[in-house]
Amino acid sequence: QVQLQESGPGLVKTSQTVSLTCTVSGGSITTNLYSWSWIRQPPGKGLEWMGVIAHDGSTNYSPSLKSRTSISRDTSKNQFSLQLSSVVPEDTAVYYCNAVYSGPLGHSDYWGQGTQVTVSS
Repeated sequence: QVQLQESGPGLVKTSQTVSLTCTVSGGSITTNLYSWSWIRQPPGKGLEWMGVIAHDGSTNYSPSLKSRTSISRDTSKNQFSLQLSSVVPEDTAVYYCNAVYSGPLGHSDYWGQGTQVTVSS
């Protein structure tokens, strides 16, 4: 079973870039059975999908965040990462990494525990 663990700074300042990493175990980020996403939840609000990196390294981003978001991967470490630039207090949220499995066994998704990012003004 896939397990995900987010890591990164909990507190950043306005205009900085926040970098988060998701370490994956129990499955390879290069297998075509999975896609790998970043999702966030601001306080008191719903989940917001930010972007995805596929098994081949191709990416797709939320239109509203595309100009500030970059998702990359390190296949040697089985990790994928999020960079969000020019952050503002409204980017304060719990950030989750997510894996979606689509294959012969059906469809499942997996979540990390989430990491709080607070942007100070």
